[in-house]
Amino acid sequence: MSIENKRREILVSREDIERRVAELGQELTKDYHGKDLLVVSLLKGSFIFTADLVRKIDLQLRVEFMTTSSYGHGEESTGYVEVTQDIGIDSLEGYDVLVVDDITDSAHTMTGVFEHLKKKGADSVKCCVLLDKPSRRQVAFEPDYVGFTIPDMFIVGYGLNYGDYFRNVDHVFAFVD
Repeated sequence: MSIENKRREILVSREDIERRVAELGQELTKDYHGKDLLVVSLLKGSFIFTADLVRKIDLQLRVEFMTTSSYGHGEESTGYVEVTQDIGIDSLEGYDVLVVDDITDSAHTMTGVFEHLKKKGADSVKCCVLLDKPSRRQVAFEPDYVGFTIPDMFIVGYGLNYGDYFRNVDHVFAFVD
């Protein structure tokens, strides 16, 4: 049976996402007040979350994009993080950087990205993730801002993909038998 024919179980509804993104936006507005905020969106998975989130941050900010790869077309992280497209800023001196990603599970991607951005001289580097899957952690790392903590299951939607599909779904779901 192909995965597309499996039943879908909604884990996080569109309404819950909208509510939590607004709350995160308020928190980030408060925490980054008076700072030069640079939001770095990790593509491709976080583009929808980032777009919604930055519209809820009531501050002047700059947005950059970085592409990393650790999943390929599979359901499991390879553990190796490759920066395939870097941000367009060489020096991050003076910036407080907020990395936005769709999910943290093993944390290999985020730790690699943090190391990369700190080498560019950022004043601070923190992260905001839509989903956290702490049961899958393989390195010591905790996201600074979390939308939702979820169990260990493969999920898609709201930017998260299976292969190259399902990113456009407005909620997060799992395929179930």
